[in-house]
Amino acid sequence: MAANSKLTELREPRVQPQKSSLFRQSLRRLMRNKLAVAGFGVVLFMFVLCFIGPFFSPYTDNKINMALMNKAPNLRHLLGTDALGRDILTRVMQAGRISLTVGLASMVLSVFIGALLGAIAGYYRGIADQVIMRIADLLMTIPNLPLLFIFGALLSEWKVPTDYRMYIVMLMLSIVNWPGLARMVRGQMLSLREREFMQAATVLGLRDRRKLFNHLLPNVFPLLIVMATLNIGGAILSESVLSFFGLGVMPPTPTWGNMIDAANNMIDFQDHPWLWIPPGLSIFATVIAINIFGDGLRDVLDPKQKR
Repeated sequence: MAANSKLTELREPRVQPQKSSLFRQSLRRLMRNKLAVAGFGVVLFMFVLCFIGPFFSPYTDNKINMALMNKAPNLRHLLGTDALGRDILTRVMQAGRISLTVGLASMVLSVFIGALLGAIAGYYRGIADQVIMRIADLLMTIPNLPLLFIFGALLSEWKVPTDYRMYIVMLMLSIVNWPGLARMVRGQMLSLREREFMQAATVLGLRDRRKLFNHLLPNVFPLLIVMATLNIGGAILSESVLSFFGLGVMPPTPTWGNMIDAANNMIDFQDHPWLWIPPGLSIFATVIAINIFGDGLRDVLDPKQKR
């Protein structure tokens, strides 16, 4: 009987337990972080509210109605109306669509520029490294807000049309954000290019383009994902500050920043809080939620944080 059982064990192959992928492991680690999950839920809610919510509102035309100016919240206008009789809730959703779009687009541009220039500087070094890093150092010596104020003042001086200011603001935010990303990617490249797999790629005679895009940059993706997530919150906050000071996206295009700017007198501040509290809370909740979710991603994806 013992011999038969041994033969049966030899004939029947043992089923090896399947190892979960790195993505599933990271997802499980992220799901255990309740604070990060809550932050992602808030961000998802804001995206759904801002991009889908206006389709269900009867006030998307933003018609001026002086008979409804500065009305307190009621059943027809849940967040009240502004000085021109427009529905605040609808304008908050439309403004969020603009603010979130600017934040996402500027993040994508800054990550693309920073990752590409940082990879070139870290891989080729030499003259390319010196030129790229000296430009990055020059931009990093200037505080972001004063530089953005200068760009915004130039837009106003040149009388750039309102329809195009949103796209220029995206470009402005990406210009001030790429140097920090480029320096981080450069540091990772200097470390990765000395690893064994890169030495093997060199021995095999692979082209530089294949080394960069097939071997080096994929190893930097976790860092880029974390930095990109954290940069979205900063971009939304910077755009709101610019719009608040009248240097970003201008009315009648609504953003959270210029909605707060519309209630910049003491009467509105004291007697009409529904004009500035909803957009202010939207900025606060969105930026805090993005930063909390980004911290959770960093704990999961950053190898230095793994136990």
